[in-house]
Amino acid sequence: MEAVRRSEEPNMELDSAAQLRVAREVLRLEAVGLWKVSTRLDASFAEAIELIRNSTGSVIVTGMGKAGLVGQKIAATLASTGTPSHFLHPAEAFHGDLGRIAKGDIVLMLTQSGETSEVVQLLPSLRQMNTPLVVMTASRRSSVGRAATLVIELGDLEEACSLGLAPSTSTTAMIAVGDALALVLSQWNGFRAEDFAKFHPGGSLGFQLSLVEDHMRTLPECRVASDAKTVREVIVACSQPGRRSGAVMLVDEAGELSGIFTDSDLARLVEARQEAAFDQPIRQVMTPRSARVICGARISTAMEILTERKISELPVVNRKGQPVGMIDVTDLVGTQASQPVESEEQPAIRVFPSEDSLKESA
Repeated sequence: MEAVRRSEEPNMELDSAAQLRVAREVLRLEAVGLWKVSTRLDASFAEAIELIRNSTGSVIVTGMGKAGLVGQKIAATLASTGTPSHFLHPAEAFHGDLGRIAKGDIVLMLTQSGETSEVVQLLPSLRQMNTPLVVMTASRRSSVGRAATLVIELGDLEEACSLGLAPSTSTTAMIAVGDALALVLSQWNGFRAEDFAKFHPGGSLGFQLSLVEDHMRTLPECRVASDAKTVREVIVACSQPGRRSGAVMLVDEAGELSGIFTDSDLARLVEARQEAAFDQPIRQVMTPRSARVICGARISTAMEILTERKISELPVVNRKGQPVGMIDVTDLVGTQASQPVESEEQPAIRVFPSEDSLKESA
């Protein structure tokens, strides 16, 4: 496959079968490169983790060209998983943005060759600022490698480009090692799904991780009554404008939720012509021990209850069982929180699959 890949002319037309062969070869080469890098990780990686974890500032990621684009992704991943991080363009840094580096910060520099002029020219200034420098590069013997506090050595990697020139395998390796840095730090720091939610409030994921109190109708918008009152009294008392919920939360003498009475329950009484029931305590016709969710639970939990019970309203209670709000399914129409997010335990560390086959490919 290697001989075929290298012999193909750049402008040569490829049929669909040839396109697939080349694409699979690209993926194979990058997978082999990742496996090689995983075997090369050594004590320097652990020392870099320790250095970053004990720092009092941020991780300032820098790199030029494709490595710089990778650096932006790494900085974003670090920041979103609990490690403060920013990207610094090396050319801008050389023209004033070095002032963004503060005491306690650590610089993470990306350059496969270790000789990229834009990052090499930063070395004297970083040395003068006494800023710790972690370098991700092919060789610790390169210019940036010799100047670094720590080197995460990627080694020589065969680029997947048909000419062997365009950064591909090397940038994939940088992304993967950046992910490894971010996720090891995240796990070591005890970063939880709740913490993740704070940094990801938007989209489907942010919705699933949000709390019920972020979406519930607050108590002033809900209908609440004593379960000792008659149905007629509750209907009259809870018919004020502004209370939009289609259910009444009923409480006992201690103020704890004892049941719920919905518009559907009222309709059934009317259809059955049970006029006498309107002057009986509502506790006799309410749904006792109704489903509920505790304040502080995730909205995905509430959605699961609404779906399983086939109900439209779900009371939210505090730890004492007192109502504090109501989740109404009409407020959640169009959301994508169909799958609950697990967070009780960190996932087990997984071994890279098909290691033997990758060895053979290498």
